[in-house]
Amino acid sequence: MKFKRNKVMTLLKKAALMLAVFGLVMGCDDFGNLNVDSNNPSEVRTDLLLTNAEREISDVVGATTGVIWTQLMAETQYEDDSRYSSATFDFNSWYYGPLKDLQTIIEENSNEDTMQEAAAAGSNANQIAAARILQVYFYHMMTDRWGAIPYSEALQGRENFSPSYDSQESIYMDLLKELNEAVSQMDSGPGPTGDIVFDGEMTSWALFANSLRARIALRMADVNPDVAAQEFTDAVNDGLITEDVMYPYLADADNENPWYGRFRTRTDYAISDVLANYMLNLDDYRVLKYANPAPVASNNDGQVTFDEIIGMDYDSPNPGDILNSSISFPGSAIGAGGPGVGIQNAPLPIITLAELNFAKAEAVERGWISGSAEEYYNAAIEASWMQWEVYNETNFTAFISQPEVAYSSADWKEKIGNQKWVAFYPNGYQAWAEWRRLDYPELEPHDRALSPDNEIPVRHMYPSSEEEINTENYEAAISANGADTPSRHLWWDVN
Repeated sequence: MKFKRNKVMTLLKKAALMLAVFGLVMGCDDFGNLNVDSNNPSEVRTDLLLTNAEREISDVVGATTGVIWTQLMAETQYEDDSRYSSATFDFNSWYYGPLKDLQTIIEENSNEDTMQEAAAAGSNANQIAAARILQVYFYHMMTDRWGAIPYSEALQGRENFSPSYDSQESIYMDLLKELNEAVSQMDSGPGPTGDIVFDGEMTSWALFANSLRARIALRMADVNPDVAAQEFTDAVNDGLITEDVMYPYLADADNENPWYGRFRTRTDYAISDVLANYMLNLDDYRVLKYANPAPVASNNDGQVTFDEIIGMDYDSPNPGDILNSSISFPGSAIGAGGPGVGIQNAPLPIITLAELNFAKAEAVERGWISGSAEEYYNAAIEASWMQWEVYNETNFTAFISQPEVAYSSADWKEKIGNQKWVAFYPNGYQAWAEWRRLDYPELEPHDRALSPDNEIPVRHMYPSSEEEINTENYEAAISANGADTPSRHLWWDVN
């Protein structure tokens, strides 16, 4: 799942230029033919729209809220997020950004007047399939943050500025349908150009779609087990990813790892003591990649050891008083550290073999698929160790043999939940979703939580613009689903 980085750079620059020009044109549509240059007719470059949409994946896999709320990291200066001072987040940029770009790709490749020109960037069917799959990826992230959201009436532009909200259940059903149909419509023609994740390989797109089906199906396991079981089983049979899908950053500021950028001039995040202590107590070698040595504990020999890792007190009453030298900042393996320390082009995980093996272990326990839950569970941890390049057979065998780690069907939710939490680092939104669903690990809210019920939020609140501008539909969503609070559980979060 890798892509040539110089080609990525070229595509990103073209996408930025095209969107800037497109924005100017769209902003000046009231002057008739004065803005039409017959010598330079404007065309929508679907390849560049795809590049631009895929760039937004970085804002999902590199987000900070999830890693803070699941205590994978702690804040070192300002503790607003750690204390849940606000659970209100704006979802509008997802609609007018990547979702709209992807919808335009679908429309350009479906319209008889434009599909021939659009086919220069790949077969019409394959471009549409890729766009539909990526729309599912973004919509799934959104509904798992806010719950009911505008969906079936979204992306209609001036035809509908006030879209209604769809229930999360109906969104989930349609996401599964979209993934199935997208894979079915793929043809033998060329894959989409402008694809910085899969380089236009439609086999990879199909495996990605099936893996998303498995992720979505498992998340609804407690509320619609029949559909969940069928979709998960079908996804496994159709074929899941065979290697980790990673977002390909560049050693360039135009598309650099966000953790590298955050640490360019600031040091606002450290590995939390909650995660660090859990891993250190188990001699989990991944912690040596998750965190850098605390300066006061480092022997500066270039080799990170367990005794050099010191987690940041998640509940510190005065985090700003804790010296940077006494804590471990996120490891350069995720890009953090800034110039001279971090890795600017360090990739971040989109979906991994570890996640899907944990999913298979759970599916065995639920009776959906055959096999050994223990073997899938161990394979998941092994895949995570491989992902972080710390695998050693002796160390790994000792690790999974410990009572705290060793698999047990009697408490499979706890075993899978704890290890899945560790393996998701630093993909915070997925860690947050699975923590809410499985209720493991047993995290305690911040001692000085500012949320209404002093608990860790289990959803995001809607942006204030919805209540002000889309009032009728906002109120209908509240009436149907419950109060717009961070403590209201989502449809699939029944525990």
